[in-house]
Amino acid sequence: MEAGNFNISANAQKYIDLEDKYGAHNYHPLPVVLSKGKGAFVWDVDGKRYFDFLSAYSAVNQGHCHPKIVKALCDQAQELCLTSRAFYNDCLGPYEKFVSEFFGYDKMLPMNSGAEAVETALKLARRWGYVKKGIPEDQAIIICCEGNFHGRTISIVSMSCDPDSYSQYGPFTPGFVKIPYNDAKTLEAVLKECGKQTAAFIVEPIQGEAGVFVPDEGYLKACYDICKAHNVLFIADEVQTGIARTGKMLCSQHEGIRPDIVILGKAISGGVLPVSACLADDEIMLTIKPGEHGSTFGGFPLAAKVAVAALTVVKEENLVERAEYLGKIFREEMAKVSSPFIETIRGKGLLNAIVIKPHNGKEAWDVCLKMAENGLLAKPTHKHIIRFAPPLVITEEQLREAVDIIKKSILSLE
Repeated sequence: MEAGNFNISANAQKYIDLEDKYGAHNYHPLPVVLSKGKGAFVWDVDGKRYFDFLSAYSAVNQGHCHPKIVKALCDQAQELCLTSRAFYNDCLGPYEKFVSEFFGYDKMLPMNSGAEAVETALKLARRWGYVKKGIPEDQAIIICCEGNFHGRTISIVSMSCDPDSYSQYGPFTPGFVKIPYNDAKTLEAVLKECGKQTAAFIVEPIQGEAGVFVPDEGYLKACYDICKAHNVLFIADEVQTGIARTGKMLCSQHEGIRPDIVILGKAISGGVLPVSACLADDEIMLTIKPGEHGSTFGGFPLAAKVAVAALTVVKEENLVERAEYLGKIFREEMAKVSSPFIETIRGKGLLNAIVIKPHNGKEAWDVCLKMAENGLLAKPTHKHIIRFAPPLVITEEQLREAVDIIKKSILSLE
């Protein structure tokens, strides 16, 4: 069977049909059915190998099935998997110490999904606003940016400007003010007007789902300074941009800032388990008391061991430096391609995107199908942008081979 010109085997089609029949239709996957992963590669049910240039939306920075992370999972799974937070366990405290010191904050609050960590950050910010800043009850404002993607909960889509995210999900959570991204002057103007009621400004250092929208140099630092001037918390959503992806451990470090709250997820577990966390200092973190927030699985023993192993791999294998080095090669090589399909190439580290200009009746989806046919997987976002984010363990030789596939695929559609 075919999707466009992409051939789907009968073996693969049976799995696609099962998802179509028994699963909710809330995703539109590329028509490949994967069954194995190792390092920078995945294999489909027919044994075909692909470069993975999505990395599960940057969750698999350490590569698929990294042996040290998998070993940490398997070893702990034979001892103790879950206790809930009704009791102490011998894994959580060491994990909290490791992560807090790793990123340089007083404390961390463990959760599971990125969206849960975002919700946690919003609650922390509002609670701090009432307890520490003295904002009148139920009047706290959180400023967010147009084009954001922070997750899928009702409160989070209340911040969204994407109709696919929020349509027919209202009524929405109040208390959010949306301003343009990459516009520090508007942030300053809003805070001059309502700074006393504002608890926090939440921002992605690079907007991933918006198509790897990299703001102007100095934007984050300007926003941080404006927040400090108005006693407003600066929240960095580093779920996708954190953990070495952009050539720094945290993307916000490119501008030398230390956010008041950092939101982490995805690669904090190397893609092995859903693990997320919020980092903050005591003045913020200790505003939430026992029984006022939590999660049955948040910080469970398996997650604790896996996350420590995953972050250790990032340090041991120099993935920050590798992402910085290889990202420059990727952008330099793609800039050499002359094609009517390519409008813009942008990114930092190994979080990059190509804005595709439709040509000859073909668009970004067709480019992705052709790349899959040639052995490389990526996915469009916002229909005309293709994000390229391979596992950070990819070698330079493998990266150059993958770039050749991308070039070949684009040029073949002209």
